[in-house]
Amino acid sequence: MAAATTIVNAKVFDGTASRDWTSVRFAGGVITGCSAAPIAQDGDEVIDAGGGTVLPGLIDTHVHLVPGALAQSLTFGVSTVLDMFSKPDLVARAKEEARSRPDVADVRSSGIGATAPGGHPSLMYAPIPTLTAAAQAERFVADRVAEGSDHLKIISGVGGLWPALDPGTITALVAAAHDRGLVVVAHVSSAAGVEEVVSAGVDVVAHVPATGELDQALVERIAAAGIAVGPTLATIENTLGEPGGAAVAADPRLAEALGDAWTRRLTSGVPSWSGRRMPPYSRAEGTVRRLAEAGVTLLAGTDAPNPGTVFGASLHRELELLVRCGISPARALAAATTEPARVFGLPDRGRVAVGQRADLVLVSGDPLTDITATRAIQRIWRAGTACDRRAFVASAAEAEQLDAFDAQVAKAVAAVRGRRSNTGPGNA
Repeated sequence: MAAATTIVNAKVFDGTASRDWTSVRFAGGVITGCSAAPIAQDGDEVIDAGGGTVLPGLIDTHVHLVPGALAQSLTFGVSTVLDMFSKPDLVARAKEEARSRPDVADVRSSGIGATAPGGHPSLMYAPIPTLTAAAQAERFVADRVAEGSDHLKIISGVGGLWPALDPGTITALVAAAHDRGLVVVAHVSSAAGVEEVVSAGVDVVAHVPATGELDQALVERIAAAGIAVGPTLATIENTLGEPGGAAVAADPRLAEALGDAWTRRLTSGVPSWSGRRMPPYSRAEGTVRRLAEAGVTLLAGTDAPNPGTVFGASLHRELELLVRCGISPARALAAATTEPARVFGLPDRGRVAVGQRADLVLVSGDPLTDITATRAIQRIWRAGTACDRRAFVASAAEAEQLDAFDAQVAKAVAAVRGRRSNTGPGNA
């Protein structure tokens, strides 16, 4: 095995912009050179990019762990995933897998998120610790840190359908997390929820509401406060009846590494809303457009494995959807590289630069002119180790746990449907 690898004859997107470099060299898991001049040394493995583009390894800022998630993610160039609600035993196994195996994505996790007794998403994860008062915030956050959580997830009220944390408790949770240096991510499902968590001082808003418009003054408050937003359009479109999963499955550049089982998962649809009229998906894209125009930092995330999504492949759909909102391809790519690395305090990744981890993706074409070129993957390296891109096949145990996750989602949807029987559809 060569001691170092040099990619030549390439375009390079460094995480922010296209550079005039044509070569990237890495050794020992770290990038050692980026240059417009030849930099390959004797003994290097030389990879001819053929005019393709080198990108930083992608970061999915919103997933929920199931066994196999890390392996499938890396198959599609996602070298880091940020888990946004999983039980500690699953998180510990995933972190050990990431430490011990070079063929899976790295992972950071919130562990258990903060919610009220009976609040969202209790139906999917019970039994879990919950809170009822601000005085419990310090202990709740300390317990999550002791379990190995890297950031804190808070659940804002879900349109009045579920028990919810009061504003004082949310504010206390944010303060306790910030005292420990944790980034705080808030799940929202309504415009009122957005206002609630912005007032509490969170760092990241997860999802965008589809049942109503965000007031422009609130959009400007988000921008002024430096709060990032992860829209998770790849899940929202499926929830609101758009065939996003089918669009992923239909792209041969993605399908070749999906396999039949995952293609069926993408095209099987979402749990039925019994014919209820759902908000238009266009409203979610309109909100993202307004956030972008205001200068809000956007983060690319999928909310996989919610119905209509799979790990890794759906992040490429998220990039496409961000560009459809009027965002430049460079800004969309930054939302999956430099921006999440900055927001979540991962200074060793998200950029192509000397000293960075050699998490790299080589694609055919130029995603700065066609964002879907990210799907034409030629090679992937995770900390300098080449990734085998054969389609990920779940083991029997992994498939069983994924089916269990789907059953939990269906149970939650059924409960929401019942609670909405007299009020109509709520938020995605």
